[in-house]
Amino acid sequence: MNSTAPHRGCVEWAVVGSDIGPLLLAATGAGLVHVAFHADEKVRTRALAQLASRLGAQLVAVPADPLPASSRLAEPVRQFAGYFAGTLRQFSLPLDWSLTSGFHRQVLRELNDSVPYGSVVGYGDLAARVGQPGGAQAVGAAMGSNPLPVVVPCHRVVESGGGLGGFGGGPETKRTLLALEGVLPQPLF
Repeated sequence: MNSTAPHRGCVEWAVVGSDIGPLLLAATGAGLVHVAFHADEKVRTRALAQLASRLGAQLVAVPADPLPASSRLAEPVRQFAGYFAGTLRQFSLPLDWSLTSGFHRQVLRELNDSVPYGSVVGYGDLAARVGQPGGAQAVGAAMGSNPLPVVVPCHRVVESGGGLGGFGGGPETKRTLLALEGVLPQPLF
């Protein structure tokens, strides 16, 4: 189930721990709408202000420990835990795509649907898949605006020459995620 309608209701959010640091997860009635890396107080404040502004919704903090079973975030938190434990290879969450549109949404949906766990795709190859050969830079911009990183796996998009490319969570986070999926060797320290 994917939604593109604006939201007037509430957005539940929580900060949860992960192997790559604290993540802010936010969900609407339509599904998971946002994931933010390195969710310290400054990042949380900025992300929540942007969510309130863009979605026109009331934000409701949900205690992460323990997370109420009735929360919209219960299943996303369970699946993130499985992903980081190495037992979940594909997220199966309802996603709310309302924070992205146009070409960016097209690219992110293609990435989500066609680049499985443990594999990578080049920026140019992904551009060609959405009918924009030569659009590698535009794909990079779409990756940089991804509101659902990890779930919509922008960490799996790499440079054609073998370089990692950019990543909103930083290069070490990208390396960690790719190592978790077996694409890169585990970091030595």
